[in-house]
Amino acid sequence: MTSRVRQCASAVFMVEPAAFGFNAQTAASNAMQQPAAAGGSAPAALASAESAGLRRALESEGVRVLVGADSALPAKPDALFPNNWVSFHADGTLVLYPMLAPNRRLERRADLIATVCAALDFQPRRRLDLTAHEDEGRFLEGTGSLVLDHVARVAYACRSPRTDESLVREWSRAMNFEAVVFDATDARGQPYYHTNVMMWIGSRCAMACLEAIAPADRERVRGKLRERERERELIEIDRAAVAAFAGNMIELATWDEALGDATVLVMSATARAALPGAILQRLQGCVDSILAVPVPTIERVGGGSVRCMLAEVPELTV
Repeated sequence: MTSRVRQCASAVFMVEPAAFGFNAQTAASNAMQQPAAAGGSAPAALASAESAGLRRALESEGVRVLVGADSALPAKPDALFPNNWVSFHADGTLVLYPMLAPNRRLERRADLIATVCAALDFQPRRRLDLTAHEDEGRFLEGTGSLVLDHVARVAYACRSPRTDESLVREWSRAMNFEAVVFDATDARGQPYYHTNVMMWIGSRCAMACLEAIAPADRERVRGKLRERERERELIEIDRAAVAAFAGNMIELATWDEALGDATVLVMSATARAALPGAILQRLQGCVDSILAVPVPTIERVGGGSVRCMLAEVPELTV
Protein backbone atom coordinates (compact mmCIF):
# COMPACT_ATOMS: atom_id res chain seq x y z
CA MET A 1 0.00 0.00 0.00
CA THR A 2 1.02 3.61 -0.55
CA SER A 3 0.32 6.73 1.49
CA ARG A 4 -0.52 8.94 -1.49
CA VAL A 5 -2.60 8.73 -4.64
CA ARG A 6 -0.59 8.34 -7.82
CA GLN A 7 -1.72 9.34 -11.28
CA CYS A 8 -0.55 6.14 -12.93
CA ALA A 9 -1.22 2.53 -12.01
CA SER A 10 1.40 -0.20 -12.27
CA ALA A 11 -1.08 -3.02 -12.96
CA VAL A 12 -3.80 -3.45 -15.57
CA PHE A 13 -6.68 -5.80 -16.33
CA MET A 14 -7.25 -7.03 -19.88
CA VAL A 15 -9.78 -9.42 -21.42
CA GLU A 16 -8.81 -12.00 -24.03
CA PRO A 17 -11.60 -11.75 -26.66
CA ALA A 18 -13.59 -14.79 -27.70
CA ALA A 19 -15.90 -13.25 -30.31
CA PHE A 20 -14.38 -9.94 -31.42
CA GLY A 21 -16.05 -8.27 -34.37
CA PHE A 22 -17.92 -5.25 -35.66
CA ASN A 23 -20.56 -4.31 -33.10
CA ALA A 24 -23.66 -3.01 -34.87
CA GLN A 25 -25.16 -1.97 -31.52
CA THR A 26 -22.41 0.60 -30.91
CA ALA A 27 -21.79 1.82 -34.46
CA ALA A 28 -24.35 4.64 -34.37
CA SER A 29 -22.44 6.44 -31.59
CA ASN A 30 -18.89 5.45 -32.59
CA ALA A 31 -17.81 6.99 -35.88
CA MET A 32 -14.36 5.39 -35.53
CA GLN A 33 -15.70 1.86 -36.17
CA GLN A 34 -15.51 0.34 -39.65
CA PRO A 35 -17.01 -2.98 -40.77
CA ALA A 36 -14.49 -5.72 -41.52
CA ALA A 37 -13.54 -5.89 -45.16
CA ALA A 38 -15.27 -8.64 -47.12
CA GLY A 39 -12.96 -11.51 -47.96
CA GLY A 40 -10.26 -10.33 -45.57
CA SER A 41 -8.70 -12.20 -42.67
CA ALA A 42 -11.01 -13.04 -39.78
CA PRO A 43 -10.99 -10.02 -37.43
CA ALA A 44 -11.43 -12.22 -34.35
CA ALA A 45 -8.13 -14.04 -34.91
CA LEU A 46 -6.30 -10.82 -35.74
CA ALA A 47 -7.67 -9.05 -32.68
CA SER A 48 -6.67 -11.94 -30.44
CA ALA A 49 -3.12 -11.76 -31.75
CA GLU A 50 -3.00 -7.99 -31.32
CA SER A 51 -4.30 -8.24 -27.76
CA ALA A 52 -1.68 -10.85 -26.92
CA GLY A 53 0.99 -8.63 -28.44
CA LEU A 54 -0.05 -5.72 -26.24
CA ARG A 55 0.10 -7.95 -23.19
CA ARG A 56 3.62 -9.14 -24.01
CA ALA A 57 4.80 -5.61 -24.70
CA LEU A 58 3.43 -4.34 -21.38
CA GLU A 59 5.00 -7.18 -19.44
CA SER A 60 8.34 -6.53 -21.14
CA GLU A 61 8.17 -3.02 -19.66
CA GLY A 62 7.53 -4.36 -16.16
CA VAL A 63 3.80 -3.65 -16.03
CA ARG A 64 1.74 -6.24 -14.14
CA VAL A 65 -0.97 -7.61 -16.43
CA LEU A 66 -3.92 -9.79 -15.47
CA VAL A 67 -5.79 -11.26 -18.45
CA GLY A 68 -9.29 -12.64 -18.00
CA ALA A 69 -10.88 -14.89 -20.60
CA ASP A 70 -14.05 -13.80 -22.35
CA SER A 71 -16.78 -16.44 -22.43
CA ALA A 72 -17.68 -17.61 -25.93
CA LEU A 73 -21.44 -17.38 -25.42
CA PRO A 74 -23.24 -15.10 -25.50
CA ALA A 75 -21.07 -13.35 -28.09
CA LYS A 76 -19.60 -10.08 -26.85
CA PRO A 77 -17.78 -8.35 -29.72
CA ASP A 78 -16.34 -5.56 -27.53
CA ALA A 79 -15.28 -7.66 -24.54
CA LEU A 80 -11.64 -6.61 -24.93
CA PHE A 81 -12.57 -3.09 -23.73
CA PRO A 82 -13.11 -3.79 -19.99
CA ASN A 83 -12.40 -0.25 -18.78
CA ASN A 84 -15.91 0.74 -19.90
CA TRP A 85 -17.75 -1.47 -17.42
CA VAL A 86 -15.50 -1.46 -14.35
CA SER A 87 -12.96 0.79 -12.64
CA PHE A 88 -10.74 0.24 -9.61
CA HIS A 89 -9.63 3.11 -7.38
CA ALA A 90 -6.83 3.65 -4.89
CA ASP A 91 -9.23 4.16 -1.97
CA GLY A 92 -10.60 0.65 -2.52
CA THR A 93 -13.70 1.71 -4.46
CA LEU A 94 -14.89 -0.56 -7.27
CA VAL A 95 -17.33 1.03 -9.74
CA LEU A 96 -19.71 -0.73 -12.14
CA TYR A 97 -21.04 1.33 -15.04
CA PRO A 98 -24.23 1.55 -17.15
CA MET A 99 -23.59 0.70 -20.80
CA LEU A 100 -25.52 1.94 -23.83
CA ALA A 101 -25.38 -1.25 -25.95
CA PRO A 102 -27.29 -4.24 -24.52
CA ASN A 103 -24.66 -6.68 -25.75
CA ARG A 104 -21.96 -4.73 -23.88
CA ARG A 105 -23.83 -5.12 -20.58
CA LEU A 106 -23.12 -8.83 -20.85
CA GLU A 107 -19.41 -8.09 -20.35
CA ARG A 108 -19.89 -7.37 -16.63
CA ARG A 109 -18.87 -10.54 -14.81
CA ALA A 110 -18.43 -11.06 -11.08
CA ASP A 111 -15.97 -13.89 -11.67
CA LEU A 112 -13.63 -11.62 -13.60
CA ILE A 113 -13.75 -9.02 -10.83
CA ALA A 114 -12.93 -11.68 -8.24
CA THR A 115 -9.99 -12.87 -10.32
CA VAL A 116 -8.60 -9.35 -10.68
CA CYS A 117 -8.93 -8.62 -6.97
CA ALA A 118 -7.21 -11.85 -5.98
CA ALA A 119 -4.41 -11.73 -8.54
CA LEU A 120 -3.57 -8.02 -8.26
CA ASP A 121 -4.03 -7.59 -4.50
CA PHE A 122 -7.00 -5.24 -4.81
CA GLN A 123 -9.21 -5.39 -1.72
CA PRO A 124 -12.58 -3.71 -2.40
CA ARG A 125 -13.69 -1.48 0.45
CA ARG A 126 -16.69 0.02 -1.30
CA ARG A 127 -18.79 -0.79 -4.36
CA LEU A 128 -20.49 1.92 -6.41
CA ASP A 129 -23.00 0.29 -8.76
CA LEU A 130 -24.51 2.67 -11.33
CA THR A 131 -25.91 0.00 -13.62
CA ALA A 132 -29.57 0.60 -12.67
CA HIS A 133 -29.44 3.78 -14.73
CA GLU A 134 -29.56 1.62 -17.86
CA ASP A 135 -33.29 1.21 -17.20
CA GLU A 136 -33.62 5.01 -17.38
CA GLY A 137 -31.67 5.30 -20.63
CA ARG A 138 -28.72 7.03 -18.95
CA PHE A 139 -25.18 5.81 -19.48
CA LEU A 140 -21.65 6.39 -18.23
CA GLU A 141 -19.03 4.10 -19.73
CA GLY A 142 -16.23 4.00 -17.20
CA THR A 143 -12.85 5.49 -17.96
CA GLY A 144 -13.94 5.79 -21.55
CA SER A 145 -16.47 8.44 -20.55
CA LEU A 146 -14.28 9.78 -17.72
CA VAL A 147 -10.68 10.96 -18.06
CA LEU A 148 -9.41 11.27 -14.51
CA ASP A 149 -6.80 13.45 -12.89
CA HIS A 150 -6.36 11.30 -9.79
CA VAL A 151 -3.97 13.69 -8.05
CA ALA A 152 -6.04 16.87 -8.46
CA ARG A 153 -9.27 14.84 -8.30
CA VAL A 154 -10.81 16.21 -11.50
CA ALA A 155 -13.04 14.17 -13.83
CA TYR A 156 -13.17 15.37 -17.45
CA ALA A 157 -16.12 14.22 -19.55
CA CYS A 158 -17.30 14.95 -23.08
CA ARG A 159 -21.09 14.75 -23.42
CA SER A 160 -22.25 12.00 -25.77
CA PRO A 161 -24.97 9.33 -26.00
CA ARG A 162 -22.69 7.20 -23.78
CA THR A 163 -21.77 9.94 -21.30
CA ASP A 164 -24.72 11.40 -19.41
CA GLU A 165 -23.85 14.66 -17.64
CA SER A 166 -26.04 13.94 -14.63
CA LEU A 167 -24.20 10.63 -14.09
CA VAL A 168 -20.82 12.34 -14.46
CA ARG A 169 -21.85 14.63 -11.63
CA GLU A 170 -23.31 11.80 -9.54
CA TRP A 171 -20.07 9.83 -9.94
CA SER A 172 -18.01 12.89 -9.05
CA ARG A 173 -19.97 13.56 -5.87
CA ALA A 174 -19.64 9.94 -4.79
CA MET A 175 -15.90 9.86 -5.54
CA ASN A 176 -15.07 13.38 -4.31
CA PHE A 177 -13.93 14.64 -7.72
CA GLU A 178 -14.65 17.92 -9.47
CA ALA A 179 -16.62 17.37 -12.69
CA VAL A 180 -15.52 19.23 -15.82
CA VAL A 181 -18.12 18.52 -18.51
CA PHE A 182 -17.93 19.86 -22.05
CA ASP A 183 -18.96 19.31 -25.67
CA ALA A 184 -16.45 18.10 -28.25
CA THR A 185 -17.00 16.93 -31.81
CA ASP A 186 -15.08 15.42 -34.69
CA ALA A 187 -14.58 17.15 -38.05
CA ARG A 188 -18.11 16.13 -39.11
CA GLY A 189 -19.71 17.59 -36.01
CA GLN A 190 -20.39 14.24 -34.32
CA PRO A 191 -19.69 14.03 -30.57
CA TYR A 192 -16.74 11.86 -29.64
CA TYR A 193 -18.27 8.70 -28.25
CA HIS A 194 -15.78 8.56 -25.37
CA THR A 195 -13.71 11.30 -23.78
CA ASN A 196 -10.62 9.11 -23.75
CA VAL A 197 -10.30 9.17 -27.54
CA MET A 198 -9.55 12.90 -27.49
CA MET A 199 -7.59 13.43 -24.27
CA TRP A 200 -5.51 11.68 -21.61
CA ILE A 201 -3.69 12.70 -18.44
CA GLY A 202 -0.33 11.49 -17.19
CA SER A 203 1.92 12.44 -14.31
CA ARG A 204 4.06 15.00 -16.13
CA CYS A 205 1.96 15.82 -19.17
CA ALA A 206 -1.61 15.91 -20.42
CA MET A 207 -2.71 15.73 -24.04
CA ALA A 208 -5.98 17.07 -25.42
CA CYS A 209 -7.60 18.02 -28.70
CA LEU A 210 -8.71 21.45 -27.59
CA GLU A 211 -9.71 22.49 -31.11
CA ALA A 212 -12.49 19.89 -30.96
CA ILE A 213 -14.01 21.37 -27.79
CA ALA A 214 -16.94 23.75 -28.26
CA PRO A 215 -15.80 27.39 -28.14
CA ALA A 216 -18.04 28.04 -25.14
CA ASP A 217 -16.20 25.31 -23.18
CA ARG A 218 -12.68 25.46 -24.59
CA GLU A 219 -11.01 28.05 -22.36
CA ARG A 220 -12.60 26.58 -19.25
CA VAL A 221 -11.15 23.16 -20.03
CA ARG A 222 -7.78 24.59 -21.06
CA GLY A 223 -7.62 26.60 -17.85
CA LYS A 224 -8.40 23.59 -15.69
CA LEU A 225 -5.75 21.48 -17.44
CA ARG A 226 -3.20 24.25 -16.89
CA GLU A 227 -3.82 24.60 -13.17
CA ARG A 228 -0.98 22.12 -12.53
CA GLU A 229 1.22 23.51 -15.30
CA ARG A 230 4.31 23.60 -13.09
CA GLU A 231 4.13 19.81 -12.64
CA ARG A 232 2.45 18.81 -15.88
CA GLU A 233 2.88 20.06 -19.43
CA LEU A 234 -0.19 20.51 -21.66
CA ILE A 235 0.26 19.18 -25.20
CA GLU A 236 -2.37 19.94 -27.82
CA ILE A 237 -3.22 17.74 -30.80
CA ASP A 238 -5.63 18.24 -33.70
CA ARG A 239 -8.64 16.29 -34.89
CA ALA A 240 -6.57 14.45 -37.49
CA ALA A 241 -4.39 13.03 -34.73
CA VAL A 242 -7.48 12.00 -32.77
CA ALA A 243 -8.79 10.16 -35.85
CA ALA A 244 -5.53 8.16 -35.73
CA PHE A 245 -6.11 7.34 -32.03
CA ALA A 246 -3.37 9.69 -30.80
CA GLY A 247 -5.70 10.86 -28.04
CA ASN A 248 -6.16 7.29 -26.79
CA MET A 249 -2.97 6.77 -24.80
CA ILE A 250 -2.26 5.75 -21.22
CA GLU A 251 0.71 6.32 -18.95
CA LEU A 252 1.57 3.48 -16.58
CA ALA A 253 4.00 3.15 -13.71
CA THR A 254 6.73 0.55 -13.73
CA TRP A 255 10.16 -0.16 -12.30
CA ASP A 256 13.52 -0.25 -14.02
CA GLU A 257 16.79 -1.60 -12.63
CA ALA A 258 18.64 1.53 -13.74
CA LEU A 259 15.91 4.15 -13.21
CA GLY A 260 14.02 2.72 -10.25
CA ASP A 261 10.41 3.95 -10.33
CA ALA A 262 9.64 4.81 -13.95
CA THR A 263 6.80 5.62 -16.32
CA VAL A 264 5.90 4.20 -19.71
CA LEU A 265 3.55 5.87 -22.17
CA VAL A 266 1.53 3.29 -24.11
CA MET A 267 0.12 4.15 -27.53
CA SER A 268 -0.69 2.36 -30.74
CA ALA A 269 1.61 2.23 -33.73
CA THR A 270 -1.08 4.13 -35.64
CA ALA A 271 -1.01 6.92 -33.08
CA ARG A 272 2.77 7.18 -33.07
CA ALA A 273 2.88 7.43 -36.87
CA ALA A 274 0.34 10.27 -36.78
CA LEU A 275 2.24 12.47 -34.32
CA PRO A 276 4.67 15.11 -35.55
CA GLY A 277 8.25 14.70 -34.40
CA ALA A 278 8.04 17.81 -32.24
CA ILE A 279 5.18 16.35 -30.21
CA LEU A 280 6.92 12.99 -29.84
CA GLN A 281 9.98 14.81 -28.57
CA ARG A 282 7.89 16.62 -25.95
CA LEU A 283 6.32 13.35 -24.88
CA GLN A 284 9.73 11.71 -24.55
CA GLY A 285 10.68 14.48 -22.15
CA CYS A 286 7.70 13.71 -19.91
CA VAL A 287 8.02 9.92 -19.55
CA ASP A 288 10.84 7.44 -19.17
CA SER A 289 9.87 5.35 -22.19
CA ILE A 290 7.31 5.17 -24.99
CA LEU A 291 5.74 1.89 -26.04
CA ALA A 292 4.00 1.80 -29.44
CA VAL A 293 2.08 -1.40 -30.16
CA PRO A 294 0.25 -2.31 -33.40
CA VAL A 295 -3.48 -2.95 -32.91
CA PRO A 296 -4.87 -2.00 -36.37
CA THR A 297 -7.74 -4.50 -36.46
CA ILE A 298 -8.98 -3.52 -33.02
CA GLU A 299 -8.81 0.15 -34.00
CA ARG A 300 -10.52 -0.27 -37.35
CA VAL A 301 -13.25 -2.79 -36.49
CA GLY A 302 -13.67 -2.06 -32.79
CA GLY A 303 -13.24 1.70 -32.96
CA GLY A 304 -10.95 1.76 -29.90
CA SER A 305 -7.23 1.60 -29.24
CA VAL A 306 -4.77 0.59 -26.54
CA ARG A 307 -6.11 2.77 -23.74
CA CYS A 308 -9.59 1.28 -24.24
CA MET A 309 -8.13 -2.21 -23.75
CA LEU A 310 -6.72 -1.52 -20.28
CA ALA A 311 -8.50 -1.15 -16.94
CA GLU A 312 -6.02 0.19 -14.40
CA VAL A 313 -5.72 -1.50 -11.02
CA PRO A 314 -3.95 0.95 -8.69
CA GLU A 315 -2.08 0.25 -5.51
CA LEU A 316 -4.36 0.87 -2.54
CA THR A 317 -3.73 3.89 -0.36
CA VAL A 318 -3.44 3.40 3.39
